[in-house]
Amino acid sequence: MRTIKFSALFAAVYLLMTTHAHGQSVSTSVAPSLLGKRTVDDVLATYGHLSEMRLKYRFRQANVSYPPEKIALLGLKEEKVLELWAFDQQGRRHFIYSYPVTAASGKAGPKLKEGDRQVPEGTYKIIGLNPNSRFHLSMKLNYPNNFDLKYAALEGRQSPGSNIFIHGKADSIGCLAIGDSAVEELFTLVGKIGKDNVEVVIAPHDPRKNPIRPVPDTSPAWISELYASIESEFSRFEY
Repeated sequence: MRTIKFSALFAAVYLLMTTHAHGQSVSTSVAPSLLGKRTVDDVLATYGHLSEMRLKYRFRQANVSYPPEKIALLGLKEEKVLELWAFDQQGRRHFIYSYPVTAASGKAGPKLKEGDRQVPEGTYKIIGLNPNSRFHLSMKLNYPNNFDLKYAALEGRQSPGSNIFIHGKADSIGCLAIGDSAVEELFTLVGKIGKDNVEVVIAPHDPRKNPIRPVPDTSPAWISELYASIESEFSRFEY
């Protein structure tokens, strides 16, 4: 009996390590072949079990109950990571895991217009789960948010861009790509707790280590307001 338990534990750990070591999903081979006709429930039925195995392992390592009440996803463009934080029933925040960003186009600075290839910076919500993304799975952000729309209108920018996602694979034009296995986990988690219980904050670099400074002569006049709000959000998530 001890041998069987050890073998099962070894298999689970091996699965956890190999899926992220290669940035691919072991469960991809059993995904529905009719891309374009999947539902969110189809995705959860296909990937949910293995994704929750990995998630529960991560939460146990962090000594946090699963599933959480709420989560936050902190995107760091320079460091190329997406941090997962969980809120418990008392509202305390706990670091769970850091997912590598496999691709993110652009540079430091906010997104200003369609086609500038910039990853946005600011505080966002997830407004949709796409089970039929050409990037395996994707989660749509509410870019442009009210802040983005306000300053686009004041500056006469009629096309600030749209369709910004956190998605799988390793290709990006203004989105955060995190690989297939990682997006399966987060898609499953968001599907379980509800997208209204998720906040997303994206920064040019980690403001908990170094303050965010505007790029001289090229940053818009309102950038200090944006970066102050991002720094305030990140100050709530201390290791």
